[in-house]
Amino acid sequence: MQLGRGIFITGTDTGVGKSIVSATLARLLKLRGINVGVIKPATSGCRRDAGRLVSDDALLLCRAAGVPCDEDTAPYLLTEPLAPAEAARIDGVDVDFGHILACQKRLASRHDFLIMEGAGGLMVPLSGMRTVADLALLSSLPLLVVARPNLGTINHTVLTCLVAKQLGINIIGVIINNYPQQPGLAETCAASYIESLSGTPVLGIWPHQDTATEFEAVEQLTRWLDSLPETDALLKRLGC
Repeated sequence: MQLGRGIFITGTDTGVGKSIVSATLARLLKLRGINVGVIKPATSGCRRDAGRLVSDDALLLCRAAGVPCDEDTAPYLLTEPLAPAEAARIDGVDVDFGHILACQKRLASRHDFLIMEGAGGLMVPLSGMRTVADLALLSSLPLLVVARPNLGTINHTVLTCLVAKQLGINIIGVIINNYPQQPGLAETCAASYIESLSGTPVLGIWPHQDTATEFEAVEQLTRWLDSLPETDALLKRLGC
């Protein structure tokens, strides 16, 4: 099944800024005139708005890309802030990979490039014993890993990259996100160790954004990236 061009974005852990990175790349591509689509296959811990479950991650992605947030962009909305497989079990929902891939195919038919954001890290269970890694492999999209900058990130990031390679996932690089203005020794040495130990290039080190909302952070990062001469090389590496 032809699923189109794009990237699958995972993290080394929850809370590393996958949604910020995903939305920023979507915003940047839109700014560059690329017809970009987004999909957040499963969101746990959704809030209720007027009686309906809402994925704030999916809303951020869609706002950045300038597309409507519909059932294709956010197929599975789950109540509890747990691993999606467990949240789905509690909600009585069956997370069907076939349905997610059908959503991906429809979005690929409407957009020139698609950004799919996973949940947590690669080994997070999505449906029974099937994980985010299984979905990444089935999506046929190359993998971009989002990592944090501080102590412990070398281990988490290298393990993520090695698991992806062992499973046959095409991994294209790492983005280190939320880099502090005044980094310590742990932050300054992390990128070189990640590259040398995992054999995976660090494609960017993105600074921390002190903003009131996530969308403001996305806009600031987008302006920063758009001003850098190396951003064209980053987008080319991502397949844009």
